[in-house]
Amino acid sequence: MSRRTVFRRIAQRPYGEWPAYNSTPLYDRTSLAGLESDIRTVSETWFDHESHDSVEEFVCALPLAYFRFSVHDRYAGSTRYQMDTLFRVFALKELHGWAHETALVEYLGEHPELCEQLCFETVPDQSTLWRSWHERFTPDLRETVETAARTILIKAQNAGVEIPREPTRKLRYHRSESSESEPDDQTTLEQAEKITDHVSRIVFPAFSLDRGEGCEIHENAFWDLQTYLGLRERLAANEGARSFVYESTRHRTPLGHSPREHIRDLSIPQTREMYRQAVNRLLDEVAETEQFFRAGIVAIDITEAEPFTGDRTGYEDEIIGTKEKTDEYAYQWATVQLVGNAVPIVLDARPVRKGESRLEIVEDLLKSAEDLVHVDNVLMDREFDSQHVLEMLSRRGLSYVVPKRMQTSEKAQAKRLLQRDQDRYETDRKLHLGKNEWHETTLVYRRNEDSEHDDHRQYSVFMTNCGSGHLTEYGYRWEIESGYRSIKRFMAATTSKNFGLRFFYFAFACLLYSIWRAVDLLVQVELTGKYDHAPIVTADNTLTLLKKETGIG
Repeated sequence: MSRRTVFRRIAQRPYGEWPAYNSTPLYDRTSLAGLESDIRTVSETWFDHESHDSVEEFVCALPLAYFRFSVHDRYAGSTRYQMDTLFRVFALKELHGWAHETALVEYLGEHPELCEQLCFETVPDQSTLWRSWHERFTPDLRETVETAARTILIKAQNAGVEIPREPTRKLRYHRSESSESEPDDQTTLEQAEKITDHVSRIVFPAFSLDRGEGCEIHENAFWDLQTYLGLRERLAANEGARSFVYESTRHRTPLGHSPREHIRDLSIPQTREMYRQAVNRLLDEVAETEQFFRAGIVAIDITEAEPFTGDRTGYEDEIIGTKEKTDEYAYQWATVQLVGNAVPIVLDARPVRKGESRLEIVEDLLKSAEDLVHVDNVLMDREFDSQHVLEMLSRRGLSYVVPKRMQTSEKAQAKRLLQRDQDRYETDRKLHLGKNEWHETTLVYRRNEDSEHDDHRQYSVFMTNCGSGHLTEYGYRWEIESGYRSIKRFMAATTSKNFGLRFFYFAFACLLYSIWRAVDLLVQVELTGKYDHAPIVTADNTLTLLKKETGIG
């Protein structure tokens, strides 16, 4: 019954199909990356069930019948043991961390019920298992067994399930045994190339254009082209497709209008769900390092596209203006992003339409963020200065820091502080919610050290429900502003007014940005054993490597 519940839950995920080979043309029934993706998906859901408290039970129940092991089997002719059974046995060996097959044989001999679940009539001898691992399994299949075991251990540990050993929360990318000195540029790029290839194989399959059967041009080519457009600043699809023909190593590449037509068919909810799936896979990857912090601070903000200069008749609800209330118009997008000690990954993005309240936007983005990571604190810009937003955050048990617009009373208080030459001041304030309901918050006045003003404008006012000690965290918001500059650099250019296409371009740019920051973290951890927010892998490096790994040039 519990198994049925788990697989029903997996099957009912919106826009997500399982197994992975069936959900995207990027995988088939022989793809080891697809198998790894399936094990990640199933194990996460499996250990969330209260009845599942054994990693060995999971190994025995893992669905493998669909996978074609024959491509990865170096033996010819009939054999005594099936590949799927051996896969489970060696996963069991990796789960326990046994270096030799002898310990595995002894353990199986002591647990006849486990042998029965594995369909062993008799326990294989040590030499048979040694030959199967070293001679029958390909090196890539052996690596998949190791990856699968690490994934199972981490998912079980995250769910509070007892595990036989601590998982290695550091991925292995076969670093050369060089000196411990600072990595040079060549070493960094070589490591980035391996990791970019690994990450892209995990992330991109979350996206699918649903083109149907029998298409001559592989779907990879569409994502290759979309990545290629991000390599050239302000490169439009038609012009980019013409250049792509000459730079790509593919025999067939899509025309500029073809990806646009397929993307226009995607609804905004579909694009957002695919994006969240991709980011979830990315988080799973970086979470396997000790340097990644899942719990922490998120920042919510709104950015706008370049001012729109055309005729917006009929598009007034989508091309809504600018945040500074000028006479210009622009598309606007909202994001929620990890900041602080965490790698700055964009967790979700959404369009902003005319008439939507800031409360709706924040609730929507927070729901996505909390599905992916544990959120403690929320940072927002002053455009979210709304008592209803702040009350909603408090009711969710979240801390917040939000700058307040200075009204008459705040200006008067700032003038008094200036007269006293006082740098900081705190006071409690009740904000009216309506119907005799109030939200209690704390106002913190802080003097800006390098202010260009000599009057009350030297002061900024912040609202918080967590004390002034958290005010320093607001400085983390600069990561969003610098991130937006990179994201816009990654966007393909277009003059189309199609809202879905515009949003897809922005979301895909957010994904490229997030991949860059994740690759940088993994490279830093692999080469130095620590993570510094200042990237050692540049955005251009990562995009160029993505270009190379996806078959361009």
